[in-house]
Amino acid sequence: MAKMTKETINVGFIGAGDIAILHAKAVQKTPGAKLVGLWNRSQDRAKERAEQFGCKNYVSPEALVRDPNIDAVFVLTNLESHLEYTKLALEHGKHVLVEKPVGMNVGEIQEMKTAADTKDLICLPGHNYIYESSMNRTRELIDGGDLGKIVSAYVMYNIHHPEEVAKRYPGVVRQILTHHSYILVYLLGAPVELCAMKATLHYAEYTEEDIAMVQMRMKNGALAHFCASFAADDHAADPWTVMVKVIGTAGSTRYSYRDHVEIKPGLVHSQTYTAYQGSVMNEVRHFLIDCLRMGGQPLSTLDDAITAQKMIEAAEESIAKRTIVTM
Repeated sequence: MAKMTKETINVGFIGAGDIAILHAKAVQKTPGAKLVGLWNRSQDRAKERAEQFGCKNYVSPEALVRDPNIDAVFVLTNLESHLEYTKLALEHGKHVLVEKPVGMNVGEIQEMKTAADTKDLICLPGHNYIYESSMNRTRELIDGGDLGKIVSAYVMYNIHHPEEVAKRYPGVVRQILTHHSYILVYLLGAPVELCAMKATLHYAEYTEEDIAMVQMRMKNGALAHFCASFAADDHAADPWTVMVKVIGTAGSTRYSYRDHVEIKPGLVHSQTYTAYQGSVMNEVRHFLIDCLRMGGQPLSTLDDAITAQKMIEAAEESIAKRTIVTM
């Protein structure tokens, strides 16, 4: 892909929910980038966000992607519509950042990849965690052999979500374990075996799971463990709010949400975990500057999104059949 030489990279949002607030802040803080406009299915929300962000409100997604002034589109809608809007933007020659979970299934993500490849455009999956510097350093240490032989890896998530918040999401397997999966793929590759369990422990009406755990065997024999929980916060010392740990025979690494916390409500959390906004900032800057401006490539691709989705579907199969699934 050729480098983008125009002075300002103009961005449009399809979708203006809570996550759009984080992306708008990220675009605003990215040198040489500007949020031009947005579209949202609810026009009341669209008008509110357009005024909040100081940008245009488009009458339709088609109007947004047909605007020659827009260079890149962020697809920030509900999961079920990601494929529709991602393909729409790509077909009109726009580079795309599509939030996670990227697609409903492997086939949808493959369709996005084919559409992007056909147009020679970047379609970056919203794998924000791997744009953290500590994740990048962990990958370097693993690749360089500095940690010795990797023996175990852990990706943990324990943040209480009230039922009215959880109802916005498709359960923690789809909504949260997607993060875990692409993190593991980025750091260590895909597992070769996987088994999973889930439970619903504190919702009165919502039937989707609020906690899930996955055990995996990696290609080198190492074991990995995922936990994703909306059921309860971890109040212990050094809590596993969000934590990524890799242990090798010659060293280990850790990344934690708890290193940066603001005592004020977040978008859906009781506290503000600054690391999440920071990871979105890094991801957006990488997309707009490193990829579009400089002609570089994403750190995590749609091929990685396909692998992560295969892991999610394997976890669902393991839960349904109560068995170990070979990847």
